[in-house]
Amino acid sequence: AGMAARVSVLPSPRCLFDDPVQIRVAGLQPQQAVTLRASLVDESGELFQSHALYRAGSSGELDLSRSPALGGSYLGVEPMGLLWALQSKTPYKRLAKRNVLTPFCVDLEVYEGHGDTTRLLGKCTNERWFLGEGVKRISVREGRLRATLFLPPGPGPFPGLIDLYGSGGGLIEYRASLLASRGFVTLALAYMSFEDIPAMPEILELSYFEEAVNFLQKQQQVKDTGIGVLGLSKGGDLALSMATFLPGIKAAVSISGSSFNSFVPLKGDGFTIPVHPYDLGRMKIGDESGIVDFSDVLDDHMDPATWDCRIPVERSLAKFLFLSGLDDKNWKSDLYCRDAVQRLQQHGREVEFYSYSGAGHLLEPPYLPLCKVSIHRVLGMLVHWGGQWREHAKAQEDAWRRIQTFFWQHL
Repeated sequence: AGMAARVSVLPSPRCLFDDPVQIRVAGLQPQQAVTLRASLVDESGELFQSHALYRAGSSGELDLSRSPALGGSYLGVEPMGLLWALQSKTPYKRLAKRNVLTPFCVDLEVYEGHGDTTRLLGKCTNERWFLGEGVKRISVREGRLRATLFLPPGPGPFPGLIDLYGSGGGLIEYRASLLASRGFVTLALAYMSFEDIPAMPEILELSYFEEAVNFLQKQQQVKDTGIGVLGLSKGGDLALSMATFLPGIKAAVSISGSSFNSFVPLKGDGFTIPVHPYDLGRMKIGDESGIVDFSDVLDDHMDPATWDCRIPVERSLAKFLFLSGLDDKNWKSDLYCRDAVQRLQQHGREVEFYSYSGAGHLLEPPYLPLCKVSIHRVLGMLVHWGGQWREHAKAQEDAWRRIQTFFWQHL
């Protein structure tokens, strides 16, 4: 409507959430100072925003893959900065997708001048989807299973993955739906705090996870060369346990995980792995903020008294990939990863390991903004996750590429 500038998102204004895009502005004055703003309203009505100050080139054009931000939410050339720098107006909110059948819509606006957002010059909307064209979403309530199955289009066969989130529980689908959009049959599996599964189960049974593996292996579109498992946080140590005790698991990825069984005892066939001992007296609570730092709660993993809760990964024939952030404020995931990696290497097993400086605990699919602090859904406390904005964003891009490459290679 008679706006001075044209904002475009290339190759298309509609894409998958993990797709990088090129944001361009045309029709500005040469060297014109402008402010770009991104806005996204999540499903609970929470507003997330970012902004950056730019100067147009000599032809009145702006290309975020070439032009540096001069201030605002980030600095320098950051083609996707407006996305990864999104921050909620209310503090301590985490951007997460609940319903994967709808996109997140990001409004991109260009305003005249630096800092003053009164004169709008142009805008457009970037629709970012979590479900690729033709991917099927199927709710699974079979036996004890509480899960969602995602099937890529076509007969396949495709590699099969089980996707586990952390101790916050629930049935988290957005990572699984993105992986299915990239060609994996993916089962997002709930194991805590969902429907009839208690928030803090007294025990977790390996047979439940075995049911999930058997269910996935039965699917016609799944390759019969073995299943992969991907877990974040508590899901990371479950992924290691599955790869160690269940024969069907060929490849496992632990993100910010532990090499010890955490929080809930794990009952196998004729054995139970106890919980890594902890003392909540060691949690530190910020005076003003009430934010809880859990990083010293667990007993020292070098103490042999903790070793009966170790997951004996060295017995596994699976391939492993460990990813951790060196700024993880939730627990010492980097040390726990190194413990597992060392044991695997001593037994001549193949293992990949990447740790990212400046990355926090919640290593998510790319372009989901860093969440430094949020409410833990089961504990009901504000928890410190760690991470620095730019480093964390770069780590998420790299980790996502490595996860997919690893599963394609071993499945």
